[in-house]
Amino acid sequence: MNLTKLTIDQIDLRNKRVLIRVDFNVPLDDTRQITDDSRIRAALPTINRAIDEGAVVILCSHLGRPKGTNNPKLSLAPVAKRLQRLLNKPVAFTDDCIGPSVESVVNKAQPGDVVLLENLRFHAGEEKNDDQFSAQLAALADVYINEAFGTAHRSHASTVGITKYVKSAAAGFLMKREVEALEGTVENPVRPFVAILGGGKVSGKLGAIKNLFGKVDKVIIGGGMAFTFIKALGFEIGKSIVEDDMLDLAKQILEQAMTQKIKFYLPVDCVVAASLEPDAETMIVTIQEIPPGWYGMDIGPASVRLFAEAVQNAKTILWNGPMGVFERDAFSRGTFALAHSVANAYAKTIVGGGDTALAVHRAGESESMAFISTGGGAALQLLEGKHMPGLAALPDRPH
Repeated sequence: MNLTKLTIDQIDLRNKRVLIRVDFNVPLDDTRQITDDSRIRAALPTINRAIDEGAVVILCSHLGRPKGTNNPKLSLAPVAKRLQRLLNKPVAFTDDCIGPSVESVVNKAQPGDVVLLENLRFHAGEEKNDDQFSAQLAALADVYINEAFGTAHRSHASTVGITKYVKSAAAGFLMKREVEALEGTVENPVRPFVAILGGGKVSGKLGAIKNLFGKVDKVIIGGGMAFTFIKALGFEIGKSIVEDDMLDLAKQILEQAMTQKIKFYLPVDCVVAASLEPDAETMIVTIQEIPPGWYGMDIGPASVRLFAEAVQNAKTILWNGPMGVFERDAFSRGTFALAHSVANAYAKTIVGGGDTALAVHRAGESESMAFISTGGGAALQLLEGKHMPGLAALPDRPH
């Protein structure tokens, strides 16, 4: 599967001002320290390419959801600091992303210099895909590179609007790798092909399940969304998360799996908690015995063994969504155990970003995965076979 879009290595960057839309939406702790910089590291090959070509490199990104207001807690200042360390060179950080002060910093920059703009979402125009905001961003540069796969499924000013106002545009190396890894896996998998889907909601994964059904050999369902399927089978699920309006669809999916001879795995046991409080009493029960008023929080040890066996002979594994509330130690075992099983399988393993990437990172298995996507929602949309606005806005590669 090859990306049909123009890429950074196909355009001339020498002595140009190059604006790169990166995805530096990194997790920060309470003291605003970066807890995982893999998204910054993932963009380094593209940034270094532009530096080596003698371009003035201007980087722009969002961080969190400031909703169009200037929120100092969501400033990209910590990112500028970390980037400086990773590139081993100074990074000029601006106090805004458009306007005279930014233009003055960019105009003074020399070939090979790196400038990081402040959070794009401090301006409401970014998420509204506003023409005026797009034009102001575009005015900073000669060339635009989209390296932010994590936001390629959004129609924003810095991913779509800007392409109307720049002289030339292309995809970065990471964007190319992401699309080729995900699309290539789904379109042409080495079999057996196993899809593992988790997370809270069936509704969020429905499109992906339907699109994958014609392509996979096995589907493993875990996380909160499993309880909708378990209830659809007629079992009591206590106070576990459920989407009652999805029960009929869940039944249809189960029937479709049988008709198409797809092996469909659901948890056989789970870890339940008496309440959602951190110190709540917990126990392991089979899915037939979830007590009234209790909450399902993770898959149990029998499910871990079942799922481990299901992935054992896989040649391609696609994983999107955790098996439980892994952020809490008591409910992290299912997700971490599955991460070890997936890592040990003799298969090409593709991890959809977001929570799953974080879980794999915490399980210490990041190095064992063939590809970890930087975008959760974007990866899901691509797996659904849906249109990606940020990708569609880029020019096609000449034949």
